[in-house]
Amino acid sequence: MQVILTKDVEKIGRRGDIVDVSRGYVRNYLTPRGLAEVATPGKLAEAQHQMEEAEERDRRLEERATEIAATLNKSVITIEARTGEDDRIFGSVTAANIANSIKGARGIHLDRRRIKLPEPIKTLGTHTVSVQVHGDVEANVKVIIVPKL
Repeated sequence: MQVILTKDVEKIGRRGDIVDVSRGYVRNYLTPRGLAEVATPGKLAEAQHQMEEAEERDRRLEERATEIAATLNKSVITIEARTGEDDRIFGSVTAANIANSIKGARGIHLDRRRIKLPEPIKTLGTHTVSVQVHGDVEANVKVIIVPKL
């Protein structure tokens, strides 16, 4: 019997998938828990339409992410930091600082968790920081830390 999953079901499929399962499994487990609905021709057409819309939305997001990555790859971000003896920074430059600087310089809002910084930057100079824009799309941003005057 074909059903359309309304939620992810372990070992069966993900939300929106059309799967073949036994009638008893549908009647006793999937339907009572609201995990699936029987696949009628109308619901199959609706599910197909929703999957096409989701694919189109993902394609547009991927294109936008590629454009953002191209912009970020060309970007050089300068961050001023207070320094002490031997040009060491008081504190450190974190992913949140870098995200705020990118937003200010390029107008691109990035979540700080998408900036891959193994450890906070504690020295002056040029650093290359990896940013996960979307899915598999990554960009490298050149960050220059200069002393605050």
